[in-house]
Amino acid sequence: MTTAKKIVLDCFENMFVHKDFAAAGTNVHPDFVTHSPGFPSGRDAFVEAMRNSPMAGADVSVKRVIADDEHVVVHLHVVRPGDELGAAVVDIVRVEDGLIVEHWDVKQPVPPGAEMF
Repeated sequence: MTTAKKIVLDCFENMFVHKDFAAAGTNVHPDFVTHSPGFPSGRDAFVEAMRNSPMAGADVSVKRVIADDEHVVVHLHVVRPGDELGAAVVDIVRVEDGLIVEHWDVKQPVPPGAEMF
């Protein structure tokens, strides 16, 4: 496993499985930049926004991970309470000097009958 992959998966596991947002934040650079509409950049602001987002109450499972030395792509299945099918989410994360420094994502609802995962 690449170092970048381990850093990102540790962060995601803390954030989405354990709901330990403080621990997740230890993997994020203070000057973190996200390109996800509606979420603020900066480690503290981003972690707090995630803590208060619908993602905090969702069931999140990692389906695929692709990594090189500094980029990690994580394919997730996210099911929020009351949403039977959920959404497919792909996060693209850049790691530099052992911390997550940049993030992009794309999301789509899982259509009925789809075999996405």
